Amino acid sequence: MTESLRRLTIILIVLSVCTSPSMSEIKSLKIQSDNRPMILFERFGFTRHGVTSIAISSVSVTSAFSKIDPSRLGFFLLTEESLIQILIEFEQNPTFCVVDSKFISLLFTFRDLSPPPHSSFNKSYPIKYPNEYSLFFANCNLESLVTMDVRTELYNNDGNKRDYLSAGLTQLPFLYFVFSLSYMCFIGFWIVECVKNKLSVYRIHVLMGCLLVMKSLNLICAAENQHYVKVTGTPHGWDVLFYIFQFLRVVLLFTVIILIGTGWSFLKPFLQEKEKKILMIVIPLQVLANIASIVIGETGPFIKNWVTWNQLFLLVDIICCCTIIVPIIWSIRSLRETSKTDGKAARTLVKLTLFRKFYILVIGYLYFTRIIVFALETITVYNYQWVANAAEELASIVFYMVMFYMFRPIASNEYFIIDDEEEVAAEVVLREGEFEL
Repeated sequence: MTESLRRLTIILIVLSVCTSPSMSEIKSLKIQSDNRPMILFERFGFTRHGVTSIAISSVSVTSAFSKIDPSRLGFFLLTEESLIQILIEFEQNPTFCVVDSKFISLLFTFRDLSPPPHSSFNKSYPIKYPNEYSLFFANCNLESLVTMDVRTELYNNDGNKRDYLSAGLTQLPFLYFVFSLSYMCFIGFWIVECVKNKLSVYRIHVLMGCLLVMKSLNLICAAENQHYVKVTGTPHGWDVLFYIFQFLRVVLLFTVIILIGTGWSFLKPFLQEKEKKILMIVIPLQVLANIASIVIGETGPFIKNWVTWNQLFLLVDIICCCTIIVPIIWSIRSLRETSKTDGKAARTLVKLTLFRKFYILVIGYLYFTRIIVFALETITVYNYQWVANAAEELASIVFYMVMFYMFRPIASNEYFIIDDEEEVAAEVVLREGEFEL
């Protein structure tokens, strides 16, 4: 095996432990003239009643450089614990073929296929030891091209029923349903709050209410999507609705954060040109991020550009997260400059404090949902992967509640009832530059 192919193989193996566990819908795939030495299909957590079912047909392997050895092409399962041993074998033996390793669970090789012209295979394999496995296809015939139709079914038997969700994700339908009910209650409280203080309701409050509706609908569709995948192996169209509401929810979330950060409705009734440009940057980027999310979610690591789509999604997400912080910083700087001339130091200091808290809130939310949640996914035992999802949703609802409380419609704000002593103290703070982010 050439050095470049060996490196690619190692990258693919490492990728298997870095990707999120698959929902493992029933998948029908077509591999067309593929020369990759290894193809990662899925990652799935099995219980003691787990089953892997693989059917391949229309198999064709061609090579212009060497004779094809069918025993060096095959499907196998690999656990995370076996990963290090496989990597050691690759380093020790340049001609090592992974299907010969004693650390994998070999399912079958192309030697087991029916003879041409059918060249097919169909079999189910019970899982002997519960664990999280990655399903791979290996091709150790150099410069050979593989074409085949593949159908995979990975599931756990729960009594007389099949559960197509990974062992660590089977609780997701209930989890998402509970959080959707929480947001419905949230919507009710927000409507009551807006009605009670209707004279203080701005357009931003209406937009914030729409955000709650989109978030609730997104979670309902996520619950239904996961439920149908769990029971039948296919989402029955709920995935389409999920991606639609996910896109609307994310665009609204970033828009609300940007508009609050610019002080729209609270400090001024209009957006400046530079703030409009921020929106015009973020919204198209979110369209691109949503496309990448759909490709990642609806395909899998078996497509050639799957890693590229992941990198694109990560890059766009980082750019958007950095961009939405900019308007908040602008508002804080603008308020500090205004405080030097408007003669209302105490009120300005209150606004500055509010925006600083909002800045910290947004940074904390982005850090938790991007870094901490990923860490939880990485370190959590496979059959408790739902904990990372629960942590993300819990962080989201806390973020929404704090943000909505900070910028709720209110007729009389006690923070603005200020006496002369507070005014003097505020002037000292602003004059001495003690207020920092």
